[in-house]
Amino acid sequence: MTGKILLVEDDARLAEMVSGYLGEAGYRTSVAPTGEDAVATHAGGLFDLVVLDLMLPDIDGLEVCKRIRARADTPILMLTARGDAMDRVVGLELGADDYLPKPFEPRELLARIKAILRRGRGAAATEILRFGRLEIDVDARQARLDDVAVDLTGYQFALLLELARHAGRVLSRDILMDRLRNERLEAFDRSIDVHISRIRAAIEDNPKKPRRVITVRGAGYLFARAQD
Repeated sequence: MTGKILLVEDDARLAEMVSGYLGEAGYRTSVAPTGEDAVATHAGGLFDLVVLDLMLPDIDGLEVCKRIRARADTPILMLTARGDAMDRVVGLELGADDYLPKPFEPRELLARIKAILRRGRGAAATEILRFGRLEIDVDARQARLDDVAVDLTGYQFALLLELARHAGRVLSRDILMDRLRNERLEAFDRSIDVHISRIRAAIEDNPKKPRRVITVRGAGYLFARAQD
């Protein structure tokens, strides 16, 4: 077994799915369906990490985070709705280690858990690509601008990472789609353009005049090496 996780989630179906997935990956998982259950379960056991949904039927996840952090330094990964930017900021200020927007891909959740536990156990530093104010944490599958995590889907992160790994080179749409063929994609063909637009909205100061992800007309996209 690779660790013990407390999953705080009131959606029984989702909790069962996540527990099963984590179990296959070697993690022992206890489920708490309410905030009060979570605080009590955490106090009564030893956990390597808490996966905490912020929307709970009694006390909210932010209060649970606050109570857990008051008595222990167990790493906390928050699950948030995509629009709850303020909740994410408050959660991180209360001591959460990371957040993952819902809906999420199970393998992305697993990657975040592994990255958090690796950092907590003092393992070798994760691979981080830095471009000025933008950081791309490869193991955590997370991009940060000015040290604040940006909201990207798993596919969008994979697309950004592929461009960043080949900074300074033009990659065509066909090349990108071929290299990301194992990633989940909702549509085909010009969907690359849609995802590029969403990436720009997340990481560019002015998405209409991008300086990081640049369109090369008739050729594809280029990730700029030199950035603020």
